[in-house]
Amino acid sequence: MAAPPALRRRPGTVPVLALAGLVVLLALAALAFGRPAPGGLHDQGPVEVTAPPAESLPLWPQLPTTPAAAAPTPGVTPKPPQPVPDLTVPGRDITAVDVRAVLAKDPAVGAEERQALGSCTGCEVRTPEFRDLTGDGQPELITVVTVPGRVVLHVYALTEDRMMPVLQVQVQPAFNAVTIGTDLRLYESTSVDVRTTSQYHWDGTRLALTERKDEGVGLLPPTGAEPGRSATAAAEPGPVPGRPTQLTPKQPAPEAVVPSPRAVRPSSVPVQPSAPAVLPEAKR
Repeated sequence: MAAPPALRRRPGTVPVLALAGLVVLLALAALAFGRPAPGGLHDQGPVEVTAPPAESLPLWPQLPTTPAAAAPTPGVTPKPPQPVPDLTVPGRDITAVDVRAVLAKDPAVGAEERQALGSCTGCEVRTPEFRDLTGDGQPELITVVTVPGRVVLHVYALTEDRMMPVLQVQVQPAFNAVTIGTDLRLYESTSVDVRTTSQYHWDGTRLALTERKDEGVGLLPPTGAEPGRSATAAAEPGPVPGRPTQLTPKQPAPEAVVPSPRAVRPSSVPVQPSAPAVLPEAKR
């Protein structure tokens, strides 16, 4: 008996099941290679550079640090500052300027302040400090004029070769000043327990007052005292375990009988010891 003839496949054809399996394998391979491994590194793009916070730099740190300035009148727009007349800065180097010459030429400097330019008891023209307060990379000149009963802070900026007064403010005799970035901050004790903080910022024309606040600097409660408990009560020791509680005169026991005080013998009179008691002999 002859064998049945074998099925012949047409050339160029692929079984449907084999083709479907190949598609599934390709899909699984794409998922395996396209999914990131757990805990691997990921590219989040370029790192954004952040600037460090501005540092508080004190002015005249060697002076006593007892930390407002007069507030501008509401509704009044101050005139733009004008250059100091008859004064130029050779080489445009503000650090080489004679601060007394600038004050002498500035018409905004009053007669009282001008006393400090000569011989005046209790007067002072403070050594200038130089800080960038306009943000242009160039320093400004900061000085203080002290006369009896009046202390004025002056700030000058250099515009080309001219000195421009950008701030003039009267302050308390004992004040503090720092620069934070391009901001100028003043601290003044306006009362016994209140400190006033005034902050000035460059507005393109002058240093303008942007913030003023009062802070209480009164006495703080003693460290370690419980809320609602005075320092004296906190310092008093508590009862010792195993010992009877002694009541002080401030805290008598309720319904306690207080004995009348006894007369105390003078310490100078010697106390005679009591004679021992003699027992009678028993009769025999």
